[in-house]
Amino acid sequence: MPRRFFRKFAFKRHELSERRFMTPFRHLLHDNRYWSIRRKAVVPACAWGVFVAFLPIPGHMLIATLGGLVLHCNLPVAVLATFVVNPLTIGPIYYFTYRVGAALLSIEPGPFNIELSIEWMTNTFASVWEPLLLGSLLVGAIAALIGYVFLDVLWRFSLADYKTKKQRGSGFSRD
Repeated sequence: MPRRFFRKFAFKRHELSERRFMTPFRHLLHDNRYWSIRRKAVVPACAWGVFVAFLPIPGHMLIATLGGLVLHCNLPVAVLATFVVNPLTIGPIYYFTYRVGAALLSIEPGPFNIELSIEWMTNTFASVWEPLLLGSLLVGAIAALIGYVFLDVLWRFSLADYKTKKQRGSGFSRD
């Protein structure tokens, strides 16, 4: 089941390699590990993408792609997994990670509001960056670990279920 699910979103390498902006990266498109829809490529890619999604820095998709290249895992899945944090969830997730980081550093949490402006980056971010970064790293690592284990177990379970259905359907019985 997971393989069929991820196959729906799979990119076609030949279509992607024909794009002009992909010219410098064309040599990377021939490595099957970056596009494979197998458990050993998809599960780590999903975990890496979830971890990157929790980082309070811009460029999640670029970081997920570069990390996916280093880890030799499925690049589209790594990029898609970064969308765990989106404009609807960014506020509550970063507030939660800030509170976790503040608790770990024994800092009294102050008012926390995110504004995407230069003024906020220079004034407010200077006081919240340590607990936010620590909480983001910790919560991101835990979420990635949970995602890795959950998807790996789901994938293995679906394979075992598929094999038992195949044996029952073939008329072959070991009894």
